[in-house]
Amino acid sequence: MTHATTGLGRATKTLLALTCLATSMGASMGATAAQWPDKPITIIVGYAPGGANDVIARFLAEKLQPVLKQTVIVENRAGVASIIGAQAVARAKPDGYTLLMGASGPMVFNHALYSKLPYKPTDFAPISLTGTFPLVLIANKDDPARNVKELVEASIRNPERSNYGASAASFQLITELFNEATGAKFSHIGYKGSMESVTAVMSKTVSMTIIDAGPAATGINSGKAKPLAVTSAERMKQYPDVPTMKELGIDATITLWSGLFAPANTPPEIVKRLHAEVERIAATPEARQRLEALGVTPVASSSPAQFSDQIDSEIVRWKEAARRSGVKAD
Repeated sequence: MTHATTGLGRATKTLLALTCLATSMGASMGATAAQWPDKPITIIVGYAPGGANDVIARFLAEKLQPVLKQTVIVENRAGVASIIGAQAVARAKPDGYTLLMGASGPMVFNHALYSKLPYKPTDFAPISLTGTFPLVLIANKDDPARNVKELVEASIRNPERSNYGASAASFQLITELFNEATGAKFSHIGYKGSMESVTAVMSKTVSMTIIDAGPAATGINSGKAKPLAVTSAERMKQYPDVPTMKELGIDATITLWSGLFAPANTPPEIVKRLHAEVERIAATPEARQRLEALGVTPVASSSPAQFSDQIDSEIVRWKEAARRSGVKAD
């Protein structure tokens, strides 16, 4: 009886200790969230400076500093399909001081294309979708094909002379989806960057590329490339005469995106505050003007829950597309 009472006493003491610890931790987290931010915040970008994700991150940093009353630093950790940057944030302390400007590449396509990654979708707390950007199919200005139908037919007649440039496995997968949807016979040629793919079109090294609007504009504006279709649901303001894939009867409506993320388990109060500020910034005329110049449409109406659901559904879609096409990044 004495032993039983002693054991019960120890169990009760242990339970009380754990309860006190949990209460203390909860109070500490609440205090931390209430005091946030009281030191500089870092936004990690998994790409080199100068690209759309980097520009969006720097714009946000500029606009967040005065309202948060803290320095917001943008840190570029480029390399390995943006895996390095995503991994750094996934492993960071969930206190609101390390954030990720994540694109659909590392947050969606990597999960479809790599058999093993050092991070999971659940390692992040989505804060807000910040901008979306469609892709543009471009061909050399002197290509005899006047439209997508003629370009596809030419590839079927001459598959040995038909190819496409892709600077990442995600663009390769998207173009293979286009091949599947149209019956086209374009073969893949890899490049290190988006601009290299555009240059390859301009020099007639490849037949075409499907690329984001920013790099595509360089070839189009130079007069050395022509746009034949866009992957957005509606026509782009920059190219009102260029049809969408959907208009052409092609099942390839694709919009890439950038968004802000925190590590999983970041206090909800911090996520909510950041979401409100990003949403406010994205709704400003300045945001629209600066981002549309990059071919990016700012998004000012995407809750963390909606953003999370979108990511989950896109991972399912592209995993299936990768399975069908056989495209892998490793």
